[in-house]
Amino acid sequence: MRKKWDVKKESGNPIVGLEDGGFHPVVLRLLANRGITEADGIRKFFDFNYDSDVHSPFLFSDMEKAMARMARAKEGKEKLAIFGDYDADGVTATALMYETLTNLGFTDVIPYIPGRQTEGYGMNEAAIEYLSKEGVSLIITVDCGVTNVAQTDKAKSLGVDVIITDHHYVPKELPQAVAIINPHMENCGYPFADLAGVGVAFKFAEALYRKFDAGRIDQLKWLLDLVAIGTVADCVPLIGENRVLAKYGLVVLSKTRRAGLLEMFKVGRIAIDENNIPDTQKIGFQIAPRINAAGRMDHASMAYDLLIEKDTVRARDMALEIEDKNKSRQKVTTEIVREVRALAENSFKERKLIFAANEHWQVGILGLIAGRVAEEFNKPTAVFQKRETEFVGSFRSIDQVNIVKVLEQCSDLLIRFGGHSQAAGAQVAPENMDKFYEKMSAIIEKQLENKDITPTITIDLEVGPQDIDWDLVGAINKLQPFGEGNEEPVFIMKDLSIADMKVVGNGSKHLKLSLRAQDGPRIFEAIGFRLGENELGLEVGEMVDIVFNLQEDEWNGNKKMQLNLVDIRRK
Repeated sequence: MRKKWDVKKESGNPIVGLEDGGFHPVVLRLLANRGITEADGIRKFFDFNYDSDVHSPFLFSDMEKAMARMARAKEGKEKLAIFGDYDADGVTATALMYETLTNLGFTDVIPYIPGRQTEGYGMNEAAIEYLSKEGVSLIITVDCGVTNVAQTDKAKSLGVDVIITDHHYVPKELPQAVAIINPHMENCGYPFADLAGVGVAFKFAEALYRKFDAGRIDQLKWLLDLVAIGTVADCVPLIGENRVLAKYGLVVLSKTRRAGLLEMFKVGRIAIDENNIPDTQKIGFQIAPRINAAGRMDHASMAYDLLIEKDTVRARDMALEIEDKNKSRQKVTTEIVREVRALAENSFKERKLIFAANEHWQVGILGLIAGRVAEEFNKPTAVFQKRETEFVGSFRSIDQVNIVKVLEQCSDLLIRFGGHSQAAGAQVAPENMDKFYEKMSAIIEKQLENKDITPTITIDLEVGPQDIDWDLVGAINKLQPFGEGNEEPVFIMKDLSIADMKVVGNGSKHLKLSLRAQDGPRIFEAIGFRLGENELGLEVGEMVDIVFNLQEDEWNGNKKMQLNLVDIRRK
């Protein structure tokens, strides 16, 4: 699908106070285009500190209430449960909370992660009854809970208190919990709203250390490997406090002491150690999918156990099992995407919403399928598993449609729903399914009426051959960590001729080009991942414009500049 190229208009704002600061002029232009134009803001973007650039957890308005309840629990040696979620954010948050509580002397703590297939997202009454029978008197949720009104009431009726730590969409009706720690809540008091679930859990952990053992608060930093994994995996904006947590978390990840992660790196051939500090792509494309595979294909407790395991031999066995689950996940996902693609190309060709359901599709991979189809067709996509008593589905959207707000408009037809603007989940009774589809489809059709939804590549800057040098590569590296809200810079360069071209990689999937600048002898190496089919029919000698990321490529100790193609057009 041909994409629009949207080159940002340069701000033209003069950047004063940095004339002799050693900042690359291209990077200064790029930051100005992203709204960072003041000298102090630019310096702060590059020079931040963990000890001074994170906020106090006690800014949360309910944190004191939560700590008072935790003090009672510690004094009374109560049995606590951590109720988590089955994705990478929830699993890392569960492990982080468990390690914090046990390290601080809470003697009876059990983790509970629901089965994705059998229980679904968030607290459920059967689980609460089980935990009550086990003697639990206080549940602490991580990465879930803010929509669990009835379940919190059920817990209270059984004499079980609930503290909610969450970061998801806040409904109009709130659970009657002891405390709700959620940065999206109105008047919550916390100045940064975009923490991941593991980020909120980390703030809770920090409050616990300050309350019960402030002298050992430096132990918190060893939990930042979990914070980095969950934060990057959940695709929250990597700006503000998240930028600080991710940056330092990546360093801690390179030094991690966790036997489970170390064995995962070995089994998966993931190059991470003290000499190889990972970037966010290593988490997004290698670590997070393996953690998620446990919950998608079996039960997330496998991934949780791996994260907290201290024995190397047992960790090795766990890592091998999760590697197998991840390979199975990849195979099954590819097969089902093919089925949904066929529906999208036929039954939903003229519709704005792609909608598919099948009793044989596993709940754990519905989100992956919806995401791939939504990206390929640039349409909101809903994919459901059909069950006897309900349909369980995942939704992925496009920039023009806030999917959770659409679901809110359909809430009278839903058993439950929740999520974010671009990703959500819902359960629907069979008798409401047709009405739900028609209502949701009508809302989306109306929202997108007369709107151009052609996929757009947003381009930061146009550059010329004279701009591309090692100084720029180094300056771009200093912009990391990249992610939502701080995307890797995208450049456009025009009027290049193809000096050489070949397909590379297993299955000849990738297109490798040598590109010559029109006004000089320079040759640039470019790689187009998954462009090996050469659908454009490019030929040596043709003139092209390219959109690309500028990266450093290292192979066998040799470093070179590489243009990572995002898109290419012949002249």
